[in-house]
Amino acid sequence: MKNLVKITMLFAVVATLSACTGRIENRDKTCSYDYLLHPAISISKVIGGCGPAAPQK
Repeated sequence: MKNLVKITMLFAVVATLSACTGRIENRDKTCSYDYLLHPAISISKVIGGCGPAAPQK
C-alpha cells in the first residue's frame, strides 16, 4: 500500500512539474474541459461533453 501511495505522489509531482495539463474549448467557445496528461484521455472528451473541439493553434 505504501508503494502505491509513493507512486501516485510521484506521478502527481511529475505531471505538475512537466506542465502536462491543458484546456480545450469547443468550436463555439461555449464549453471547455481540462485534461491532465492528454486531451484524448480526458473523461469529458470520452463522453463528448462539449462536442467537437476547436482547432488548436
